[in-house]
Amino acid sequence: MGHVTLDVQAGGDVVAQVQGFSVGLGKLGAAAAERVRQLRAGLPLAAFAAARRPVEKDIHHLVRRLAARGLVEYRLGPARGGGQVVIEPQMPDYWPRTPQLRAADRLVLSRFAYLRRRADELVLESPRSGALFKISDARVAGILAALATPQRIEDLRRRPGFPGLPLLALLVDCEILFRVAAGDAGLRPTEGDDSLVLWDFHDLLFHARSSEGRHANLSGGVYPYVDAIAELPAVRPRWPGETIDLRPASAAAAGPSPMAELLLKRHSTRDFDAMKPITLAELAQFLDVTARVRSEQNSTLDLGDGDLSLTYALRPYPSAGAGYELELYLAVDRCDGLPRGFYHYDAGAHALTPIEVGGAALDATLAAAAIAMGATGKPQILVTIAARFGRLSWKYSSIAYGLILKDVGVLLQTFYLVATDIELGGCAIGSTNIEQFAKLTGIAFHVEGPVGQFALGRGASPARSG
Repeated sequence: MGHVTLDVQAGGDVVAQVQGFSVGLGKLGAAAAERVRQLRAGLPLAAFAAARRPVEKDIHHLVRRLAARGLVEYRLGPARGGGQVVIEPQMPDYWPRTPQLRAADRLVLSRFAYLRRRADELVLESPRSGALFKISDARVAGILAALATPQRIEDLRRRPGFPGLPLLALLVDCEILFRVAAGDAGLRPTEGDDSLVLWDFHDLLFHARSSEGRHANLSGGVYPYVDAIAELPAVRPRWPGETIDLRPASAAAAGPSPMAELLLKRHSTRDFDAMKPITLAELAQFLDVTARVRSEQNSTLDLGDGDLSLTYALRPYPSAGAGYELELYLAVDRCDGLPRGFYHYDAGAHALTPIEVGGAALDATLAAAAIAMGATGKPQILVTIAARFGRLSWKYSSIAYGLILKDVGVLLQTFYLVATDIELGGCAIGSTNIEQFAKLTGIAFHVEGPVGQFALGRGASPARSG
């Protein structure tokens, strides 16, 4: 990758420098260390993929380590001049694979694929893909435009600037192109996955790019425009005209209610008391008050040509269309009366179901939350709010994902108030890793995935506010 430099140290240790961070990649022999320096200009995969000789094996393992961290890019076409396509991994462990294509195969662009300008480059990508493709040849872009409708490979070969089967195969593997079955008159809306039919293009893109795990872009508090524009003021400048002062009316009203006092006491707690963990009874109370199903209701919708029966499971917080698409998953580090582990909260039964995960995966999830909060230690319990996306997108068009995020905001405020009321500490976390969650649960990122997190436990003293 262009932003990565490799340093081969005197003892043979190889270190990658990435955006100010150093990543150790192990030791290499003298011959392999010299070959590493050629990676900047590029090495053909065939030069070491077979890994027959010791040097090739060393290079193969090194490139695999780099690829596991998403630090290798792959080039198709001539090393110099135009016509080149560069593949940029967007996820760790990406490795180019080229499925077999036949001349009679019909290919079409995924409905989630898009071509955009990035600086002075054209970039082809999709929220479903583990890599993006930098296109430097306008003829290749023209071929891609033709793939808006299904095209046979044997017909594509006749077009000027045909990019070749390896690129098409890589695009199929990355789910940017997909095969259309013979005799299929239209485009399959699901593209091979029934859950994808429920997603609008902009919703899936927003979900994948506004979360961690499926892109290589910088995210979080990196102050990207600090040199371009001044910070907006904390309080909006007043509108011109006469104002109506509400302070006298507020002073004449009755004293603050318990709810008002609760709102004033609410704050974010990022550090937790390692000697006094939250108890199972407190956790049960917290989940009971915030998220337990209170009742189930049925209704009938008249569609004109027949009635549709709908079921709702009502909970303490409001939800768009009473859909209640949000699910709670608990990564438990310390809880008196509950073993360390990963759990799903069954809101209907008011019960926790253990989900078997490895200790390293649980540690990584809790550590990521601590980093996101800027905390000195892990939260006692990390509540991940996941959405069953189809629950809302089955009903709503264009606004489904936006409604889900509104529901998350409502639930987070509910968490804050209840945690404050029962004298626990909590902190909303703005970043989630959708691939990490997918690995923990075994659920595809577009079927059910994280849309918010909340750290919960007994706060250390003094509490840090925010």
